[in-house]
Amino acid sequence: MPPSPPSPRPVPSYVLYGEDMPESLAELGHIETIAARSSLHDWEIAPHRHVRGVQVMLVSKGQVTLTIDDTTETLEAPCHIVVPAGSIHGFRFRPETEGYVLMLSSGFAERRSDAGDPLLHAATHGRFAPTPPEILARVEFLCAEMLAIAQDWRRPNALFLAMAEALMRSLLPEDEAADDGSGDPRISHLRHLVELHFRDQLPLGWYAERLGMTTRTLTRLTRARLDCTPQDMLHARLALEAQRLLCFANASVVQVSNELGFSDPSYFSRFYLRMTGHRPHLDKSTHGHTAEA
Repeated sequence: MPPSPPSPRPVPSYVLYGEDMPESLAELGHIETIAARSSLHDWEIAPHRHVRGVQVMLVSKGQVTLTIDDTTETLEAPCHIVVPAGSIHGFRFRPETEGYVLMLSSGFAERRSDAGDPLLHAATHGRFAPTPPEILARVEFLCAEMLAIAQDWRRPNALFLAMAEALMRSLLPEDEAADDGSGDPRISHLRHLVELHFRDQLPLGWYAERLGMTTRTLTRLTRARLDCTPQDMLHARLALEAQRLLCFANASVVQVSNELGFSDPSYFSRFYLRMTGHRPHLDKSTHGHTAEA
């Protein structure tokens, strides 16, 4: 019997690509040119993820092929890409492609003005699109200025963050935020809070406080608008992330359990079975067979 093929290696998680540092930074702000890192890797960035960081790529010249989770798209410059925290993604560039890569902490999305702010929607859902010609000069100016600021990227200064926000808002149309179907801005805000913090296993009281209400009122709101409890929303998001990690990140059941804050793998397996109807190892093995086919 021939030996079994080796198991795929888990998709690595970085703060900055290729740099093995903890993902526990409360805030970060870093910018570099595309060539600074990509040219060292033959213009190809292997699949990876940033658990606590939002990545913004601005391509001013050349071409990039983006792979994010199970989607692949080739974009011609000028274009931009926003990769939300946790998404498994990789890039392949045409040699000599020019532009910038901006990394921001996922908490940057809290600079929103309201629950329908396109900044919040882009940071939590991601996007890729052509960059409008009329803002190219502004994009180049802001990126060059951020690159010139002397700062510790692990403690970005207010000027850097203000320019990063100006850059993001220049890229995003006012109608970027999607209607969640509830017709209630409180539900939109709750969805975004869940997206930003579901890994932290925070109590419902934390979400209620951020929304300016009691836990009981929050539960009544979600039951009336969504026919579910806030806990149901959190559990559904955890289950979705678990499936993403098992299917696209090649993570083991133990690794997924640890990353998502479960007390032990057996408890996670029972949670996964309850939410999906089958054990986590079945999703992992099914995806593996599909990938080999």
